[in-house]
Amino acid sequence: MRFFAYAPLIGAAIASPTPLSKRSQTRSFPDDTLERRANVNTARANAVKQMFQIGYSGYQKYAFPMDQLEPVTNQGFNPRNGWGATAVDGLDTAIIMGLNDIVTRTLNFIPTIDFTKSYQNQSVSMFETTIRYIGGMLAAYDLLNGPYSSVFSPKSSQVKALLSQSIKLADTIKFGFNTASGIPYNDLYINNHSNADGGSAADLAQVGTLVLEWQRLSDLSGNPKYGQLAQKAESHLLSPKPASSEPFPGLVGTSLDIKTGLFLDSTGGWVGGDDSFYEYLIKFWVYNSDKYAHYKDRWVLAADSTIKNLTSHPKPRPDITFIDAFSGTTLIEESQELACFDGGNFILGGLTLKQKKYIDYGIALAQGCRNTYQSTATHIGPEEYAWDPTKVPSNQMDFYNKHGFYITDAVYVLRPEYLESLYYAYRATGNTTYQDWSWEAIVAINATTRVGSGYSDIENVNVKGGGGFLNDQESFLFAEALKYAYLIQAADTPINVNYGGKEAWVFNTEAHPFKVNGTVV
Repeated sequence: MRFFAYAPLIGAAIASPTPLSKRSQTRSFPDDTLERRANVNTARANAVKQMFQIGYSGYQKYAFPMDQLEPVTNQGFNPRNGWGATAVDGLDTAIIMGLNDIVTRTLNFIPTIDFTKSYQNQSVSMFETTIRYIGGMLAAYDLLNGPYSSVFSPKSSQVKALLSQSIKLADTIKFGFNTASGIPYNDLYINNHSNADGGSAADLAQVGTLVLEWQRLSDLSGNPKYGQLAQKAESHLLSPKPASSEPFPGLVGTSLDIKTGLFLDSTGGWVGGDDSFYEYLIKFWVYNSDKYAHYKDRWVLAADSTIKNLTSHPKPRPDITFIDAFSGTTLIEESQELACFDGGNFILGGLTLKQKKYIDYGIALAQGCRNTYQSTATHIGPEEYAWDPTKVPSNQMDFYNKHGFYITDAVYVLRPEYLESLYYAYRATGNTTYQDWSWEAIVAINATTRVGSGYSDIENVNVKGGGGFLNDQESFLFAEALKYAYLIQAADTPINVNYGGKEAWVFNTEAHPFKVNGTVV
């Protein structure tokens, strides 16, 4: 495929975004009609698809089969063990977008990966490997055995390889679970089955973001051991000890003792290190609501507690809603772009539990994240920000008084979380304003991060032009950011959230869709 042939499309479609929709009224509760998903914007969807093609073309030319592209210098590098992270992580998005050449190339590549060897004996992250590699391959397996089988008609051996390679990879790293508590070491040396953690602690997200992928692997392979390993580790999070580690109901600390399974602190929030533990509570129940009701109950406890105890409105902007972090019962007025998934997670909980209060809260959180995007010089949100009135830097006082927050880390690393929450907001309400907001963000991301042979992390979102490039094109640009930006504009598909008022698919934290257990597609 000659990607440069699409250049006029992205110039025309992205350079001139349409104004925000005036149809901003949300319904009292989501309905099951198709009307609310009828607003397909083909030009926008195609422009997002072209962003994928541009970035992937650079990766294919200069980096494949390495993990990621350095778009400024046109080189590849291996931060994810040299197994072709961008190719594997982006496969299911290429399937959804109908990019036949990329799909065929990747399906031919995956069976050749040797998951028993790591590039230069690099340590393997249990967390990242699970969500990117195992998640990516299992999602492609589900899609090509489901609604996209007739679109691509792949060889049965290629599809089977997605599952067999997932099994091989899980078998390679499962030794990490061989601890006294069952809580795995996260950083592993696979050559000698040792750990590289340099200590005896694991964090909440590392432990709590394995159950969906490992259980899906069990259900597809027929081998229950994978799900059992992840759920044994999770059991320490569902019944946290000591009691002091749960300063608010359902909200727990970050660090756990791998030997005992006990929490080591009571500091946390919906931020990095903790985030996807809360995310997976409701998603694992969606995956199998007949079997995992206790995960749903734990999510409800955490969600209600968050609304009651952590909801925060900056003093200069009481119209904005953020979620505080915490240390014990002390609230910390700071957050991250990583946490912008929280709106989508509350919305999903509201959809599946038929609870409007969670949808409304999730939408308020998404609107708060939009404020962080709209407020900067690039119209892209910062990596980290805060709103503690006692700690505002003097050179940001005017900015804080106007926007309700100040920037504590100004980089942007192609993160998808804000786009994710907008996708959920649109799927729940049908309000086309969320399509427009997603488009605004994509326009800004394209204008600011496009460089060389692809897209790069940038140094400062509050400097026009982004302040310089960090020369890294993250694989989750393809797996997450562009997938959510595409699905919100494109024609409806059965994998979507709230398709026909039901959840037949559930997205992992890397935006890889898995078929819900027991559904027929």
